[in-house]
Amino acid sequence: MPQYVAIIEDADPDAVSLWFPDLPGCISGGDDLDEALENAPEALAFYAQELTADGRQLPPPRTLDELKADPDVADDLRNHTVALIEWPPLDAAE
Repeated sequence: MPQYVAIIEDADPDAVSLWFPDLPGCISGGDDLDEALENAPEALAFYAQELTADGRQLPPPRTLDELKADPDVADDLRNHTVALIEWPPLDAAE
């Protein structure tokens, strides 16, 4: 099952946000890490819905190694926590 890399930023003590290097503008957040990760599939679904409405589809996710080789993302990967978010979510496939 495809997985998108999410970069987790928790600079704010009252919130955690994450974003997807392969999906510009797709972000998720929450009061804590668990909530941000729980909300991530919904953010992906909304992003996919918007792309579909524009006649496009989600780009395939890059691997962590591919992202590490991307100079636009490499520093963020080194300086922040990373999570893998499955798409589509397991419960959507049932």
